[in-house]
Amino acid sequence: MPPKVLIVLTSQDTIPANNHPTGWYLPEFAHPWEVLHDKTELVIASPKGGEAPLDPASVKASENDPVATKFLNEQKSLWTNTEKLSDVLPKVSEFDAIFYVGGHGPMFDLHNDETSIALIEAFSEGRKTIAAVCHGPAALIKAKTRSGVPLLSAATVTGFSNAEEDQAQMSSVMPFMLEDELQKVTGHRYVKADEPWGEKVVLSKTAGTATTLITGQNPASATGVAKEILRALGLA
Repeated sequence: MPPKVLIVLTSQDTIPANNHPTGWYLPEFAHPWEVLHDKTELVIASPKGGEAPLDPASVKASENDPVATKFLNEQKSLWTNTEKLSDVLPKVSEFDAIFYVGGHGPMFDLHNDETSIALIEAFSEGRKTIAAVCHGPAALIKAKTRSGVPLLSAATVTGFSNAEEDQAQMSSVMPFMLEDELQKVTGHRYVKADEPWGEKVVLSKTAGTATTLITGQNPASATGVAKEILRALGLA
């Protein structure tokens, strides 16, 4: 049996501050799927289950990305009928890794979602690979060890930078700045690419169980994160 990877998408479809549509970011699912689907069994889940909202801005931004376009046209069933996170939680033992796709949506729902946090903590306890890209690391911030220490407290991580958020003109409508919160929870171990939008993938360990932790900074880092998931699973 191939390793089993849980891919988590946001259920958040609007930005509260301006009611603009949001969701998960197309290339951050499309490119990892391209890397992973032949070698692993993939299960797609979201907090609410059912259709996980695809950010329409990411579709527009990916018009010249053949991998993302092909995925959009051919794989819609992957995100229109996702499993509910609460239904997946009792099945953690079946999985080998968990991966959080970015987009602005996770900043609003996955950051605070108790079921998602419990999943991350269970994956860590089971020493299963934990990965996230772009805004996906927002889901990791509140997860803790059994002793109450943040899982990221001694980890080196990356995620969408303040400069990138500013350039995307989204800083004013975010509930927090991801770079700032990752700096706080890790004790200033957040790192980023030399230039905004550059690829940056970081391998580290969680607190407590020293579980493999893989984070990517932005859409350009999504393929690299998926390749590191394969390496962690012994498939590359």
